[in-house]
Amino acid sequence: MHWLADFLAAIGVVLNGIPQGIMAMTLGFAVFPTAFSFGLAALVNGVAGSVAPISFQAESLALTGHLGKNLRERTSIIFFGATIMLVIGLTGSLTKIVDVLGSQIMAGMMAGVGLMLAKIALQMAKDEAHFGWLSIGMAAVTYIISHDLVWTIAISVIGTSGYAVIGEHYRVTLPAHVTARKFQFVKPLVSVKILRGALSLACLNIGANISYGLITGQMTGQKPNPVNLNLLTSTQALADFGTSLLGGAPVETIISATASAPEPVVAGIIMMLIMAVILLLGWLPKIGQYVPSASIAGFLLILGAVVIFPENAATAMHGSLSTVAGITLVVTALVDPFTGLLSGALLKFGLPLLGLGI
Repeated sequence: MHWLADFLAAIGVVLNGIPQGIMAMTLGFAVFPTAFSFGLAALVNGVAGSVAPISFQAESLALTGHLGKNLRERTSIIFFGATIMLVIGLTGSLTKIVDVLGSQIMAGMMAGVGLMLAKIALQMAKDEAHFGWLSIGMAAVTYIISHDLVWTIAISVIGTSGYAVIGEHYRVTLPAHVTARKFQFVKPLVSVKILRGALSLACLNIGANISYGLITGQMTGQKPNPVNLNLLTSTQALADFGTSLLGGAPVETIISATASAPEPVVAGIIMMLIMAVILLLGWLPKIGQYVPSASIAGFLLILGAVVIFPENAATAMHGSLSTVAGITLVVTALVDPFTGLLSGALLKFGLPLLGLGI
């Protein structure tokens, strides 16, 4: 009966990814070309035996939506961010970057991202108050009771959408390029804003690939950790590299329940293939027209303020570099992850050169 447990684990992760896929559509990303990102990752994981799948990730979607003001800016940020991550993955530089900066500064950056997500959630609630605050309330109650992010996102998104459709007869017409089952080339833009956004997205993915990738590996119970971080980074980068040129959404590393299945590699592949089929057949846009964008606000707030921020902030504040990590946290939250990491690196290596203590 291993196959049934693998399938059920895959379905659980698919259900977790659908609301975030809907979030991608609200940001203007086309879902049809994104299907091929899932197909590519499924092929790579099958050949390499990797247990770490990729999927829609709320953090990268929220950050990209915050940094880019339209689809072309957002896909350009993803394209150049993927280029950076591909170089990092192919050269095996991921763990070296973390070793140089240190776990405290990286944790400070991730904690700052948590605050960014919370801020984005509150802005969503402000913009669509009747949907956003309902989502936040339902997410808070659900998480307090269950301490489970899957239940939190499911109940808050479904509950808010149910109220929107039944109570306010909500239905939105998605842009044609979002729902079209065809390819449309989107030429990347180059500007200081785009490059800084790409560096910010790369910084987020460096932290996420290490933390989420290793957590997923730990869930298998196998020792040593079965996740190859460089392979994971290269796969994610290749997936984003191609789909961004076609207006597709980014797919990134996630903490996946498929890792706890009897056959974690098989379960992860099944999950990604199911997601690919859902996108290819156009089912996600049909669901998405009944889901307000602010329905994700509750999940983002819980994810950022309750899940990501406390643990990473505790790591950042515990050790000899607590001041530098704290500044990294604040700058990340106020500006972006790249500027946060850059400020942390400058302080860590610059102050000793000036004969100043940290």
